[in-house]
Amino acid sequence: MRDVTLRGLRIFEAVASASSFSKGAELMGLTQSAASQQIHSLEQEAGAKLFDTQARPIRLTDAGRELLRHTRVVLAQLNVAADALSSLEGEFRGQLHLGVVSPAHYFAPSIISAFKVRFPGVRVRITVAKRDQLLSMLAEHKIDLILAGYPSAQTEVEAETFARNPHCLVASADHPLAGRRGLTWQDLRGEPFIFREDGSSTRQFFEHLLQTQGLQVNVDLELDGNETVKQAVMASGGIAFLSAHVFQHELESGKLSVLDVEGMPKWLDWCVLTRREQAVPAIRQAFREFVLAEGARYAACSLSQATVPDRQRAAIAPPTLVVSNTGKSEVQRDQSAVIAVANAPSQRIRSTAGLKDRGDVHRVSIQAPRAVPSSGSRLT
Repeated sequence: MRDVTLRGLRIFEAVASASSFSKGAELMGLTQSAASQQIHSLEQEAGAKLFDTQARPIRLTDAGRELLRHTRVVLAQLNVAADALSSLEGEFRGQLHLGVVSPAHYFAPSIISAFKVRFPGVRVRITVAKRDQLLSMLAEHKIDLILAGYPSAQTEVEAETFARNPHCLVASADHPLAGRRGLTWQDLRGEPFIFREDGSSTRQFFEHLLQTQGLQVNVDLELDGNETVKQAVMASGGIAFLSAHVFQHELESGKLSVLDVEGMPKWLDWCVLTRREQAVPAIRQAFREFVLAEGARYAACSLSQATVPDRQRAAIAPPTLVVSNTGKSEVQRDQSAVIAVANAPSQRIRSTAGLKDRGDVHRVSIQAPRAVPSSGSRLT
């Protein structure tokens, strides 16, 4: 494949990603016939058919899938080189493609806007999808980073925590349980619940929570997406389990209420997920460092209705990863939350995705972070 051109590889990648010659050509600013000619030339160089054109939509052949994998690596390395050259001139230029799960898209634009103040030459694109879809896109070099919760331990990514993600039970403001203090899980028995769709990570977590409480609930509605669930809660009077990031506006406007149930909210973590690579583009590295340093500020959220202009917030400091082969923590960026490497048994074990290949990591233990509420807010 000595005569393969970068232009041909870019056209091939566009057509493969779109599963369409016409859409791929449009992405590249070409006519369909021009794109088809480039693919034909690439197939001659490869000595194999790259697409099954009889299928609708068109599909990659085995040879096409293999070439696409290498093509994305080649194009990604070109971006690394371009970033390195621009950073030598003291500036960052280029495009960053960020993947976010649905609850993160409520605060991700604020992080991006702040990042672009520092690096105005960087263009940022956001894709909102489920975590498993985003992980596949990350592995295929379709996106650069992900803002999501912890992946499974088997996932080959680096996972670094930057903020907390409180999940609450919510109901409409006029629900009979709204405003009552010290509710137990048994108080929820018989109440209509609104669930996310089957396969949702939020639903899976809540079903596990119900199982641990030994509670069977009445599933009144099952809906796709956080926004649909939120609207149904306000309209139907049911109860739902949602990330606090989803309902901030409705909480402030008094349309939703967070139920004061024992053991709630449940605190999960927001992470930056990246591929394991030796050569990391300067833009991606700069954004990762910015999120780890500043992300918690933009991801802070309220758990009670605001009574002052700048709403009551639960400011949660991100945990600091401290890697040591001595079993002692070496650095603590914030005393309120520390992830330390220790030889002793852990009280709480986090996913070691992104750490398991490092020989100096023995076990990850987490000290529960302190909530730092502003005056008047109540966290339980």
